[in-house]
Amino acid sequence: MGEPTAAVEPEPTGDGRPDGQARRVVRVGPARKARAEMTAAERAASRWWQRNYTCTGTAVGLVLLWLSLTPSLLPRGPLFQGLVSGSAGAIGYGLGVFAVWLVQYLRSKDSTPPPPHTAWMIVFVAGLIGTVGMIVWFDRWQREVRDLMGVPHLVWHDYPLIAALSLVVLFALVELARGLRALVLLIIRQLERVAPPRLSGVVAVAVVVAVGIALINGVVVRVAMSVLNSTFSAANNEEQPDQAAPTSSVLSGGPGSLASWASLGREGRVFVSSSTTVAKLTAFNGAPAVAPIRAYAGLGSVPSGTPNRLGAIADLAVRELVRAGGLKRKVIAVATTTGTGWINEAEADALEYMYNGDTAIVSMQYSYLPSWLSFLVDKENARQAGQDLFEAVSARVRALPEGQRPKLVVFGESLGSFGGEAPFLSANNIIARTDGALFSGPTFNNTMWRSITANRDPGSPERLPVYQQGRNVRFAATGADLSRPAAPWGYPRIVYLQHPSDPIGWWNVNLLFREPDWLREPRGADVLSSVHWIPIVTFLQVSADMAVAANVPDGHGHHYVAAVADAWAAILDPPGWTPEKTARLRPLLNDQG
Repeated sequence: MGEPTAAVEPEPTGDGRPDGQARRVVRVGPARKARAEMTAAERAASRWWQRNYTCTGTAVGLVLLWLSLTPSLLPRGPLFQGLVSGSAGAIGYGLGVFAVWLVQYLRSKDSTPPPPHTAWMIVFVAGLIGTVGMIVWFDRWQREVRDLMGVPHLVWHDYPLIAALSLVVLFALVELARGLRALVLLIIRQLERVAPPRLSGVVAVAVVVAVGIALINGVVVRVAMSVLNSTFSAANNEEQPDQAAPTSSVLSGGPGSLASWASLGREGRVFVSSSTTVAKLTAFNGAPAVAPIRAYAGLGSVPSGTPNRLGAIADLAVRELVRAGGLKRKVIAVATTTGTGWINEAEADALEYMYNGDTAIVSMQYSYLPSWLSFLVDKENARQAGQDLFEAVSARVRALPEGQRPKLVVFGESLGSFGGEAPFLSANNIIARTDGALFSGPTFNNTMWRSITANRDPGSPERLPVYQQGRNVRFAATGADLSRPAAPWGYPRIVYLQHPSDPIGWWNVNLLFREPDWLREPRGADVLSSVHWIPIVTFLQVSADMAVAANVPDGHGHHYVAAVADAWAAILDPPGWTPEKTARLRPLLNDQG
């Protein structure tokens, strides 16, 4: 590493060579010279790893791999943990190599002497002992968090699988990096013919980085997004044979609907066909029910390329609401979806049970992509869809005589909560323009949620803030949390459901170098006491947890159903509703997730 390239110097003739012919004189750096002087026995004794990899990089890689096994928020399967540990090891190896290069550069050295065999032996022995110890610790905290969340334990053969996959991922990533380094060195050798060595190095790195970014942005991303859009668009259009178009005129896609059944998209069809039946509502409430309205417009309802396409889809959804008689219901709920158009079924069902079907829920689709991917590339679409749909519904409601207006509420989960906040500048704006709001699993980018959390009352924890003494806004992980603080709770009411173990809200680039309040303060009920902030590592751990946030039982991570009934009951206080009804409703809810 860092060795100079060979050079040719002309030498005066007179040694028997033809005039003008140069003799090749090769200058070599210390590292290359040392290797040239190695005896055959020494070369045979040196290990393949020692000849191809650096001692410092290996040591730092081991440390990062160990740290990837430290306690985090959620349980992990063997395949995912192998991917995480291998990636962490590769990052550590790269950091170690970079550190060696930086020291070498600052000392103006062309190379560093190879480490003694003893150093490698120490790394290998420490690596073996440390890895075994970390696996034992990993097994211990995984058992604890799995017991806490009611998840089955890993079995014995999961651990060799984790180790094997970690090594495969580590080697693949390191070899990819070595290939890029070889490419840079090749370019440097070509540039050194016409430029100084250090300038050649800078230019070579700049060229490789620029070409890489251009390829990723111009080719990889474009092709990947084209494939993803095509794939998820096909999935969105796929109709299930057991999912027939509704026969009720109060459901989109049914008789008289302005939106065809096919145009609703997969999640739209699921949402509409899952509407609570009159029979179930009547049986639960002991009184004749009415069929609840579910108005929905999918991406397929408006051709792509239409100017202000999302505005047109929102307008169609509202016209569907009006057609079905939604303005005559007691409650209109504006639901902002996640990327694919998904709505938490529990949040919709609970409203319909509480008002015995005298409700209208309106929503729209703005993307084909899954929520996590939509958050990366369609975030602005979520914001615009939330604004367009609410403003269109609100205008219709405000046009009614004041005494004839239904209650107007908003709700959404995850990216849906992000879009659901979009029409409002502050909590006061929600209070002024709605009769309540329910936001589940807010994301780290939710503007209003971040502002409220940052300005919480002194002494209240970040994982469960108290804002303005709970006057209108409250946070809850369980139904019981809605009673805190003991101060009066006015109307309209806003509820944020968030679990201490949900990484979707806690992820933040500040985690790299600053301990967050939710780890500095007493832990939440489903976060292990052994979870501690480690610079850089906690950022990587929470980033990894985001990928499995929804793959845990209800009440943990990014899975919200258990407290939905309590939240809606507290927000709306439906006529004749009782805590006993809330308790009976909880087991009936599901999220189709």
